[in-house]
Amino acid sequence: MTLHLHDTLTGEPVALQPVDPDGPIRFYSCGPTVYDYAHIGNFRAFLAADVLRRVLEFNGHDVRHVMNITDVGHMTDDASADGGGEDKMQVAARRLLDAKKSGSLPAGADVDPDNPQAIADFYADAFLEDARMLGLKVADDVKNDPSCMPRPTTWIESMVKMVQGLIDSGHAYVAEDGVVYFDVQSFADYGALSGNRLEALRSGEGGRVDMATQSIKRHPADFMLWKPDTSHLMRWPSPWGEGYPGWHLECSVMARELLGDEIDLHSGGEDNIFPHHECELAQTRCTTGCSHFARIWVHVRHLMVDGGKMSKSAGTFFTVRDILEKGATPAALRLELIRTHYRVNANFTMQGLRDCGRMVDRWCRLAERLESGVCGAFDGAGPIERSMDRFAAAVNDDLNLAGAIGVLNEAAAAHGGSDDGTAQQAARELAALRRMDSVLGVLDRNSAPETSGDGGADIDAMVQARNDARARKDWAEADRLRDTLKEMGVEIMDAGGETTWRRIVQ
Repeated sequence: MTLHLHDTLTGEPVALQPVDPDGPIRFYSCGPTVYDYAHIGNFRAFLAADVLRRVLEFNGHDVRHVMNITDVGHMTDDASADGGGEDKMQVAARRLLDAKKSGSLPAGADVDPDNPQAIADFYADAFLEDARMLGLKVADDVKNDPSCMPRPTTWIESMVKMVQGLIDSGHAYVAEDGVVYFDVQSFADYGALSGNRLEALRSGEGGRVDMATQSIKRHPADFMLWKPDTSHLMRWPSPWGEGYPGWHLECSVMARELLGDEIDLHSGGEDNIFPHHECELAQTRCTTGCSHFARIWVHVRHLMVDGGKMSKSAGTFFTVRDILEKGATPAALRLELIRTHYRVNANFTMQGLRDCGRMVDRWCRLAERLESGVCGAFDGAGPIERSMDRFAAAVNDDLNLAGAIGVLNEAAAAHGGSDDGTAQQAARELAALRRMDSVLGVLDRNSAPETSGDGGADIDAMVQARNDARARKDWAEADRLRDTLKEMGVEIMDAGGETTWRRIVQ
């Protein structure tokens, strides 16, 4: 099937037509800025990109997927095209120093405020650990190919070359303050991605331009490419003085160097549309002269928690580690973050997380039955195999995961009857289930951080006592022990003749 996606640039659904029909799909995703642990809102966008990649592979495409790990230049004022405020790595250094003083420093963290790269490395490693836990395929790619998750600090020389090229072609200039700016008036299509046209930006509408630099810019919306600043902690030599690159420049350089002048797909969160992706598109097209940078732009909407924005003060700000410590499986968290359509604001709740956990449990129990050669008897193909075309149609319809999950649940429910099927039927159904899961990515991630045999000797003993009561048909005692364990926040699972337990998501 052909994948259709909503393209932010045109505002319409677009059929994917690869730039190179004989080569891999060229796909760039905006990744994390590694100054802190990534939160579940960040991971909603990263997982949407992962699902997109998996659908492409489901369709038979090879995919070259690149996701940056930003370790320099991303400033605290993202709304400003110049990246105002201070470098987030310096913010991280102060935060870690405060944590050391209070005795709450994360294990393994480097608190040297003069070594921001060590801080970036610590949080990059933490991100990769979380990403692999949740099944991001690009996080596994980087084990063999570091260029799949490039770091801007290793591409400074290429950034300097791009800036010089933009100056030489008349698309950039050096202002009175020594800063190199991109001239937005030199690119007729500036604003097409976000809808922020130059007439509105001239007045600083929405606080999207830096009003303090209007007098030295040719246009208020002109954005920074290179800033000379010898006081900046992370700085490099350049023809315009020792300093650092603008944060939009990094992705343009890495995408072009690693994927080519024109790519198939570019994804990110909706907050990336402006100024980041608008600026990225402009400087890339002015460098390459191509009519496109990305053929399709995909943007993921925000994640809410309990109906509101994530808030530390309200106790609704969660990292992946926070959720897993509550007893959730990586599979349940992954499913909760991907099941709402990417172009709709998602609402994360603990009840939704528990529901996803139960859904994955049902699929895993079905997989175990099929692996043992047990399934219902069906004339011809089984219900999962018969549902494959509907599943494929859903995921190719702008990544309609809710529809695809509904198809899988309907097919799985049809296995609730007899066990009279043949081993061959079970094998074909298992293959179909695994193929669907190649998109969902949950069946092999359904182990909670704390399970049987993992520091729970007392719980293990109670579970064994319950099993002994069941063996002697003392149902009252077995029920009492189950209820006691539930009050302790422990869920018992009986499947395949074995009993396991896990913490209930709080």
